[in-house]
Amino acid sequence: MTAPKPKFGAFLRERRTAKGYSLRRFAELVGVSPTYLSHVEQGKVDSPPTADRIQKMADLLGTSADELFALAGRVPEDLPKIIQSQPEAMPALLRALKGLTPEQLKKLQDHAAKLRMEVDRS
Repeated sequence: MTAPKPKFGAFLRERRTAKGYSLRRFAELVGVSPTYLSHVEQGKVDSPPTADRIQKMADLLGTSADELFALAGRVPEDLPKIIQSQPEAMPALLRALKGLTPEQLKKLQDHAAKLRMEVDRS
């Protein structure tokens, strides 16, 4: 059985303390109050921080913004436009990828990058 994914606040607290940021300093750098950040870390907020703040947190912590977005229950701002650019193909592709392992997804990502390079050279 796999371990459950950590909640956003617990993950954030773990990474923040591992990087040596105090609650106050991290809150200041992100642009939120220490009280709000404490509530986020304790899971006591109804909505997660804004996309800009999640991106800033990821930058400060040296972690994947996409991972933080997922843990926070948010979708990165660029994804809806990507999906809407091809409203039939993109959702179908995402559904086809469901259930693949991280290794399989990485292979597909690498292949897609090669295909994109071919298109860019044309």
